[in-house]
Amino acid sequence: MGFVSEWKDNYVVKQVKNLKIPELKNSEKVREELVFSGKVQRVGFRLEVFELAKRLELTGWVENLSDGSVRAQVQGDKERIDFLAEFMKSLKRARVDKVLEIQLEVMEDEKGFIIK
Repeated sequence: MGFVSEWKDNYVVKQVKNLKIPELKNSEKVREELVFSGKVQRVGFRLEVFELAKRLELTGWVENLSDGSVRAQVQGDKERIDFLAEFMKSLKRARVDKVLEIQLEVMEDEKGFIIK
């Protein structure tokens, strides 16, 4: 990993670590596929989704798609997933033009969150 890439990754991790997360009520457990379109690759977007999902105690995965978008399957409290999606739309170093949200069936045995 090069210096710039390592610096960018450390910056993203630090930003998420220092983020003040509002008091979120427990809500129903859901699973959603979120597809973020816009300038969302090569800006630390996947890493930010990964780190924030861990902080929010969500499970699932995130990956880059060949069309330049980023897809995530996220499972947990609906209010926490909504916070993640709204936060990702607010990033200054990325530009989210559109978020496609698809409701999926909950996967009961899923553990952790990964970057594909």
